[in-house]
Amino acid sequence: MIPESIQHYLRRHGVRFERYWHPRAVTAQELAQALHVSGWRVAKSVIVLADRQPWIFVVPAAGTVDLRRVREILGVRTVRLATEEEFSRRFPDCEVGAEPPFGELYGLPVAVDESLSLTERLLFRAGSHEEALEMRFQDFATLEWPLVASFIQEQPRHLAHMPQPELESHAPA
Repeated sequence: MIPESIQHYLRRHGVRFERYWHPRAVTAQELAQALHVSGWRVAKSVIVLADRQPWIFVVPAAGTVDLRRVREILGVRTVRLATEEEFSRRFPDCEVGAEPPFGELYGLPVAVDESLSLTERLLFRAGSHEEALEMRFQDFATLEWPLVASFIQEQPRHLAHMPQPELESHAPA
């Protein structure tokens, strides 16, 4: 179930949204399959540490965050994926792995891959592995004011789950 805090946040800001119940889906690709939509239509939240500052990066379920591009775009020295232990406390009302892209609600900056800005409606998790939320991209952008840039890479499916190393710039600080 979508946490009340998220529903209240959206209603307080006058954002219209649709809720979709589905069989339990742990990965964003499983969510796309459960809802019978393309993995490029489902957005997933990826928590990234950029110079130790957590960010929510929102990318298509079928995409992978390119950490080198993130480092370049943000102009930071180090970038890596956050561990569940590092971010789960920031989302106390959400199931781990079902973090929503609402940085304003959870006190985190948000970045959205520009490919999603071309989608009229976003479909994503909102704290639950059994219910998804859909809203207009424009409403999301007005609500969150995310950084919009191109930072995904496409990988073969069998490589998508490999751990990514921390990237460190060799330029002087």
